[in-house]
Amino acid sequence: MQLLLPPLRKKTPGPSKWGRDDGPREKLKINGPEILTDWELLCLILGSNTPKKTVMELAREILKENGDNLQNLARRNVQDLMKLKLEGLGQAKASAIIAAFELGRRYQAGISGERPVFKEASTAARFLQPLLGDYNYEVFAVLYLDQANGLIHHEKISEGGITSTYVDPRRILKRALAEDAVSIILAHNHPSGSLHPSPADKSLTVEISDGAKYLRIKLLDHIIVSRQGFFSFANEGILP
Repeated sequence: MQLLLPPLRKKTPGPSKWGRDDGPREKLKINGPEILTDWELLCLILGSNTPKKTVMELAREILKENGDNLQNLARRNVQDLMKLKLEGLGQAKASAIIAAFELGRRYQAGISGERPVFKEASTAARFLQPLLGDYNYEVFAVLYLDQANGLIHHEKISEGGITSTYVDPRRILKRALAEDAVSIILAHNHPSGSLHPSPADKSLTVEISDGAKYLRIKLLDHIIVSRQGFFSFANEGILP
């Protein structure tokens, strides 16, 4: 006796929150990254869903907490993101976001390419802008250069508050000797956007210049950067 079975019915696929045709990964594959929104790019950085939340939901929440503004998000560090206390945003995903912005800064500054040579203040400012311009607190950095003004090493010396940061001239000069630097460029940002040097900025410049002279290291410039532009002590004729 032949047993007749009912024909198999194909299961109708249910609605998908991340469809094959409109998901960020598929859009990237077909059309390239330029077509993706900030939210979709952030989805790709975050990677996988969490047990209670999709990666798309998490990406939207992160952007919302930062005013839907990538510049605000770029100013965050891992601790800042963790303080948002968003479910699904752990240290791994927070670190991925920070790493993505840092890669962007390094690419824009040309750190991964050929070694930069600084012949004028504007060239140094273009290098420094992506490295320092996003912070909402003051960051002090130094460029250590060779005889031809080529970059040997760059380093963030200190990070501080909204209006100032503590800088130890001895640390700067000790590093210059260790790197066998011939000259240095000082740099810091002004989160307020102002490009006018403060009395403290001028005093610190004199102190470091005096110390560098004894070591036969030349202070080429002190550059202040903000999103509005840059200020060069050398260009303004106030370098000691």
